[in-house]
Amino acid sequence: MAVENDLVLIHYEDNPLSFARIEEILADHKPDWYHVRLLLLQAPLREVTWILRAAYIDGETFTMDGKKMRLELVQRLPKEKPAVVEASRSDKEGGKVISLAAMKKR
Repeated sequence: MAVENDLVLIHYEDNPLSFARIEEILADHKPDWYHVRLLLLQAPLREVTWILRAAYIDGETFTMDGKKMRLELVQRLPKEKPAVVEASRSDKEGGKVISLAAMKKR
């Protein structure tokens, strides 16, 4: 199940509509239902709260006002370590390569 701070893509009638960040998930008084507060990542930013079943948070299709909706969890890309370039190395044309990583350490 998606959790707080996850990014989701909202599908409306089988078409991608908007990205949103899950701000908060709170249990509803009905079992297996949750209040999901979403920050819609569009201009202007807007918060909405939807009452959804756990299956809907997991990506199962549901309806709102008779329209098909679906949340799709956005998978994060693995972080890659940036390549570190030696500050003392020169390129073929005689220019000096400056390491930004080395500058940060100062």
